[in-house]
Amino acid sequence: MKRKFTAAIAGIFVCLTAMAGTVEKDTNVVVSYAKDEYIFNFNKKSNKVEVKQVQTVKYLANNSRAILPIGETYSDNIFIDDVNIKVDGSKAKYIQPKFEYYSQDDVFFSDLHICYFNLPLDKKGSTAEVTFEKTYADPRYFCQIFFDEPYNVRYKEVKITVPKWMKVAFKELNFTGYSIKKSQEYDSKNDADVFTYEITNLSLPQKESHGPGASYTHPHLLALIQSAVYAGKKITYFNTVADQYAWYRELVKGIDNDKTILKEKAEEITNGITADVDKIKAVFYWVQNNIRYLAFEDGIAGFRPDKAHEVLRKKYGDCKGMAHLTKELLVSLGFDARLCWIGTNHIAYDYSTPSLCVDNHMICALVFQGKTYFLDATEKYIGFNEYAERIQGRQVLFENGEKYTLTHVPSTTYQQNKDYEKRVLSIDGTNLKGTVEQEWQGEEKEHLLSQLYNVKKENAKEAFKKFLASSNMDYAITDLTTSDLVDFDKNTWAKYSLNHKNAVSAFGKELYIDIDYRKDFGNFIFDTAERKTDYWMSFKFNVEQETQINLPAGAKVTSQPQNLLIKNDDYEINITLTEQPGKLVYKKNIIIKNPRIPVSKFEQWNKDFKKLKDFYAEQVVLTTA
Repeated sequence: MKRKFTAAIAGIFVCLTAMAGTVEKDTNVVVSYAKDEYIFNFNKKSNKVEVKQVQTVKYLANNSRAILPIGETYSDNIFIDDVNIKVDGSKAKYIQPKFEYYSQDDVFFSDLHICYFNLPLDKKGSTAEVTFEKTYADPRYFCQIFFDEPYNVRYKEVKITVPKWMKVAFKELNFTGYSIKKSQEYDSKNDADVFTYEITNLSLPQKESHGPGASYTHPHLLALIQSAVYAGKKITYFNTVADQYAWYRELVKGIDNDKTILKEKAEEITNGITADVDKIKAVFYWVQNNIRYLAFEDGIAGFRPDKAHEVLRKKYGDCKGMAHLTKELLVSLGFDARLCWIGTNHIAYDYSTPSLCVDNHMICALVFQGKTYFLDATEKYIGFNEYAERIQGRQVLFENGEKYTLTHVPSTTYQQNKDYEKRVLSIDGTNLKGTVEQEWQGEEKEHLLSQLYNVKKENAKEAFKKFLASSNMDYAITDLTTSDLVDFDKNTWAKYSLNHKNAVSAFGKELYIDIDYRKDFGNFIFDTAERKTDYWMSFKFNVEQETQINLPAGAKVTSQPQNLLIKNDDYEINITLTEQPGKLVYKKNIIIKNPRIPVSKFEQWNKDFKKLKDFYAEQVVLTTA
């Protein structure tokens, strides 16, 4: 869909399956039986409520031998108490689970651990059974129960025992289309309500590129942990958003930052800068440029940011650490900066359901001259007051002393993300020669620069040329000049001379020209037989292209594709080709206003973008004198 650098881009993005070994959809292996049981318990030694979990999964090899990668995460608040493994009915003592801190590039995540091992099914009909016993030391961390497994499930039971002294609600999500039976009974012996869900013939949910997050599509329960009253003592968890904010605030209030170090660094960053807005930008861009972002997506095990001076010293941090450092640097200069908790569009929840699952990200808010700006330093190369698609329009909770402010990150239109190109070319034999100007802004700029900065510095210029040429050796670029590629406050631009070789085919007096080299979105057609989930683009698009071809003396246009205009609420395609005295002017504007394309609209999308593809397939025909 978009042009890419040819150099390999190493992204820092981790998922659970990557830790334990990628699990592909495998019809050879099925889960013949699974039981997931949760019991709320009051631990009299710690004087706290716990959630005990016993999770048993039985695997069966249908056709042939298989080796299954098994992994289970845990943290400082979620413990694995025991692991039992059976293969073909016998205890598999030879399998020794490994318990390790999860690390990435030799950087350890202090609160994320993993237990993992390989589970062999040696032949057709082999079975294995794995039981994990876990304890949630704080029920706040007990947020979700997903019903699916890494393989197709024949039968699964989820059982939750909630004593009457515990107040908790469960929200059922994405049940439609699945065989799920719910029952509830009262356990008089333990004075508890028992909720049971029986799931049969659950297929492994479709996991497709650019699809919505699991919370939008997978059947699961959202646990809303509200309060407990045990032996006359009341414990409040998240009855309201105010309760959740109060808990967050306690986590961050006690952080002891070295204000001297932070003040010295802030003054160093802003040395010689006089305007307040320029100081703010300088700090924001410095954190973007100099602090390496490391994250575990959906990791809810750590909500306390690292000390700001420690992030500064280490030169890396997760979203919490980077937001905290941004805030403290700005505060040291006298600005009103605050921490924010936010859930990206990867998750389906909002603060109408107070829970740790509402949040998977932290940013910084700046109240400046009567306006609130949101600063997300994990978004490298994006400008001040520009917002990534993943947080646009999302609810955000930010500090306001003992109270809180709940608002939304502004939503921007496609106009933020402009991809502009103007070419002025002349025909020289079978070549097109001339000059080209290109400009990128918003998330288009971020997309470009994020790739450029993942290429070794000495290779960056050649990589940039390959990007501009879409790796076509006939698209020869010389005299390349660019904007300052480290100034994220301005649009990025490039200017160069072009010799597009073999762009013109000559047959007698007729010349055939492929007017659009880029062909943006030209192959963006959905395979409706294969694609089962909605498609979410990374951001909104605004592609604007103009090509002027100076015609040879006496040349006339004898054939050209017809102008194309398609316009609806989700996207626009507007292409015109006009012959003017001595030149041919081609203009194209493709706008994607809604980056979320539901399955229900695939058919119309395909019809419209097939017209675009057909347009690209036609050539301009000139007849020379």
